[in-house]
Amino acid sequence: MQKPVLHENISDGLISGENIFSGFPHFLSNIIDQKGWITVENAPIIELRGVAKFYGNTAALHNINLEIANGEFLTLLGPSGCGKTTILRLISGLEKPSQGELLLNGTNIADTPPEKRQVNTVFQNYSLFPHMSVWDNIAFGLKMKRLPPDEIDRRVREVLRRVHMEPLARRMPSQLSGGQQQRVAIARAIVNNPLVLLLDEPFSALDLKLRKQLQIEIKLLQRQLGITFVFVTHDQEEAFAMSDRVVVMNEGAIMQVGTSQEIYEEPENLFVASFVGDINVLEATVRALREDGTFLADVEGVEFPLRTQRKLKIGENVKVLLRPEDLTVYLSKEDALNPPFFTGKIEHTVYKGATVDIFLTLDNGKVLQAAEYFNEDDEDITYREGDRVSVSWIEGWEVVLDEEGG
Repeated sequence: MQKPVLHENISDGLISGENIFSGFPHFLSNIIDQKGWITVENAPIIELRGVAKFYGNTAALHNINLEIANGEFLTLLGPSGCGKTTILRLISGLEKPSQGELLLNGTNIADTPPEKRQVNTVFQNYSLFPHMSVWDNIAFGLKMKRLPPDEIDRRVREVLRRVHMEPLARRMPSQLSGGQQQRVAIARAIVNNPLVLLLDEPFSALDLKLRKQLQIEIKLLQRQLGITFVFVTHDQEEAFAMSDRVVVMNEGAIMQVGTSQEIYEEPENLFVASFVGDINVLEATVRALREDGTFLADVEGVEFPLRTQRKLKIGENVKVLLRPEDLTVYLSKEDALNPPFFTGKIEHTVYKGATVDIFLTLDNGKVLQAAEYFNEDDEDITYREGDRVSVSWIEGWEVVLDEEGG
């Protein structure tokens, strides 16, 4: 594994630039595990093939096909009830799939009990033993495996150091803050040398500032350990900040898999586009194909060029998607935009510190949301209710979907 290059003094100095194998050889089990399996970085460590889960007549998951690479930080993102926690429970062994195969390192583990899988889970409520100290909570699993005392001592000390809990090793869970309890829960999981660590919304009970701090810490820790992390959240910003890839789910199905940038900038359907951020949806009809491969389309009554890899037909109705920050807004009196552009008026603005959200109504009645960032060249954004404006976007920034939003 290549030695990670990390910044110093990030999140209270979380192991700057340290090689995980230095002083902690037990994590070599992520390359040659207890059954002699060899895991290769970026090869699938977990595979779900045609997996479905039913509770009575209710389908919680439909035909899930997913590969998770060794050493990857993958996030399952979606609204409540979409099936993301069900996938976590299937991987952990707390549930069995109704259909399909679940593979760990190429071996079907659908019928393997949880304690025989190299998978550990950090639950939403941390599930620490209240009558045990931090040290004993972390050491519990190792003691159950009847490891030698010196082995237990060495491994517990190492993970305590990695999560910055050495000074608090003898405290009880009731004496810890929420963030400290979360660190203990993670330490208790990684001390067992799992191939995969599952995290079920572990930050949900924490305040915003602590959530952001721990996001950085957990991502750095994952990079150093080289363990596959599967993270569940309904928070788009949290998913984007931490993940190598994001799986967007809805109603028991996978809507899209991709990097954070792909999910945000190239949504494959209307659900993904609207779930991961604010979106403007414009109705359009294709009018012509230009020589450069772009299309001319009537977009809300104004003819705009569209760039898309889709094969569109003349007369086809489509949806044009634009993020608020993709829109360019000028006061009409500035006359700064070259055609084509919409015209309309400002309804209201929302100041957010680094940005301002602009809500406006086009002359055809369509309501749009734009966002502008403050910068040194334009310190004052002085849009007022009722101001007449012109609105356009940079050609190529639009996403084009079919009429059904797919």
